Amino acid sequence: MNPNNRTAINVDWLTIAVYVALVILGWINIYAAVYNEEHKSIFDFQMRYGNQMLWITFAFLIGTIILLIDTKFYTFFAYILYGLSLLLLLLVLVIGKEINGAKAWINIGPFGLQPAEFSKVACALAIAKYMSGYNVKINSLKTLMVVCVILFIPIVLIALQPDAGSILVFLSFSLVLYREGLPGSVLIFGVLLAALFFISLLVSKLAIVVGIISLGFLIYMLFSKNYKETVIGLLAFGVIAALTWGVSSIAGKKLELYYILAAAFIVSGIGFLVVTIFFRRIKHVTTFVPIIIGSILFTSSVDYVFNKLLEPHQQRRMHILLGIESDPLGMGYNVNQSMIAIGSGGFAGKGFLQGTQTKYNFVPEQTTDFIFCTVGEEWGFLGTGVVIGLFVLLIIRVLILAERQRSLFSRIYGYSVASILFFHFTINIGMTIGLLPVIGIPLPFFSYGGSSLWAFTILLFILIRFDASRFELLR
Repeated sequence: MNPNNRTAINVDWLTIAVYVALVILGWINIYAAVYNEEHKSIFDFQMRYGNQMLWITFAFLIGTIILLIDTKFYTFFAYILYGLSLLLLLLVLVIGKEINGAKAWINIGPFGLQPAEFSKVACALAIAKYMSGYNVKINSLKTLMVVCVILFIPIVLIALQPDAGSILVFLSFSLVLYREGLPGSVLIFGVLLAALFFISLLVSKLAIVVGIISLGFLIYMLFSKNYKETVIGLLAFGVIAALTWGVSSIAGKKLELYYILAAAFIVSGIGFLVVTIFFRRIKHVTTFVPIIIGSILFTSSVDYVFNKLLEPHQQRRMHILLGIESDPLGMGYNVNQSMIAIGSGGFAGKGFLQGTQTKYNFVPEQTTDFIFCTVGEEWGFLGTGVVIGLFVLLIIRVLILAERQRSLFSRIYGYSVASILFFHFTINIGMTIGLLPVIGIPLPFFSYGGSSLWAFTILLFILIRFDASRFELLR
């Protein structure tokens, strides 16, 4: 049988059908979001929906070409494509056009190319190429260092634009590493650090230090099973806390509770360590003490990272999300209007082209970052359920495709595709309903723009091409 015919038979047409459905629904909702009575035709190239049709046409052409290219092309040129993506990220810093404070687009005639979108595809191929090599083990320090370098270079270049949303998406590759054998404890540790970052913005640093030491003490107690020393430590803590409170009261100085707890933990903790080391039971101490110290140092660095590395508008968005400040007419306006639009749709929506929040431009960026609010307003709970269902189906299909690959290269790449789609989908919808900060990240296949649509099309169709030839061995 001709190889091209065999490829056509093995192509996963269900995944392509879901892709086409999402693209068409996105186009229709872009039309609804910026509908103009003077430009009723959805094919009007003076309007965004006309331009989107052009991007969709080219996307379908790109997808078709990818299916015709031999799979060995992607393995052979993986590192070269990665290098080209880095060159584009460097080039955009020199000749790029600044939009909304980010120098992230290269103008090519009337079209704006966003290299950060395509760099995700290149990184997925480069990581798959490296990790599928001989004698590469995920648990080795060398492997982790190389993967981190592959990710770190584009992250730094994107940070110079800056584009916080794209940087965040690169964290999705941690899920790929987990699938390939990275210990789950590493992911849990990352989630805990993220939680600690947000908590440090809300709570007194001293209170956090007390909490960290408390948690470390309890964990040590569970793992070490040195119950006698634990009981002695708890008693010492109680006595020291009572003495601290009593002395402060006698002296006429009322201390805050966490100051009393801090003093008790510091003194009793030092005593506990001395006793433990004296009895040579240091196995678990050498594990937990560095973690506790590291967590305290991380907490101390949060203010610097927040104030020095984040842009002022990003800081304010964090504050609004965490409830530290309220700015319904300023930084919080987009999210408030988005939630109003989605909530006003009710169960079945207001109807096609009947959305007032979107029609009268109450929601900024309603064709890009906030396209989902158009779905909620005009199609209601039913419409959003259908869209979310299609995305979930697509991600599940991608996972199925990735898992049935015989080649390690294509499997790793497949999980990269699933992770990137999952992050984009989750973060975009999360920020439109007020659960996550607004960081400017498109909804795959839905948001307006050629770069985003083409990059996601390339990302998905390379996997579909791999799956069509899944019985081949790729490296």
